[in-house]
Amino acid sequence: MANPLRGEVVKLYKNLLYLGREYPGGATFFRERLKKAFVKNKDVTDPEKIKELIGRGEFVIKELEALYYLRKYRAMKQRYYEDSPK
Repeated sequence: MANPLRGEVVKLYKNLLYLGREYPGGATFFRERLKKAFVKNKDVTDPEKIKELIGRGEFVIKELEALYYLRKYRAMKQRYYEDSPK
C-alpha cells in the first residue's frame, strides 16, 4: 500500500535539492547531508511523525531562503554603498 504522504516527501526532497545548489558550503556537501537526513528517516511510517518531519523540512526551506536573501542583500549593499571612513 502506497503512503499518501509520499508525494509530499518527494516534493520536499526536490525543493531542498533545488535550493541546495546555491548553498555556501557547496552543493555536494548539501546533497550528502540531505540524503543522509532522508535515509535516516526512511523507516518512519506513522503519518503524524511524517507530517512533523515534513514541517521541519519546510522550516529548513524558509531558513535557506532567508540565508540566500541576506546574502543577496549584503552583495547589493557592498556594490552600492561605500563603507564609511573610520
